[in-house]
Amino acid sequence: MPTYDPHKTPTEIRQGNRRRMNLRILFWSMIGLVLLFSLIYLYFVIAVPPAS
Repeated sequence: MPTYDPHKTPTEIRQGNRRRMNLRILFWSMIGLVLLFSLIYLYFVIAVPPAS
C-alpha cells in the first residue's frame, strides 16, 4: 500500500471533510451529553428531600 500519492490534494492528505460531518457529530454529541447530565442532575435535586 503506497503511503504517498502526488495526485492528492492537501485536503485529501489531511483527510479533511468538506461537509464537516465530524463537526456535526461532535456538536450534537456534546449537546446530548449536556442534556443528559442536566436531566440526571435535575432528577437528583428533585428526588432528594430538603434538609431539615
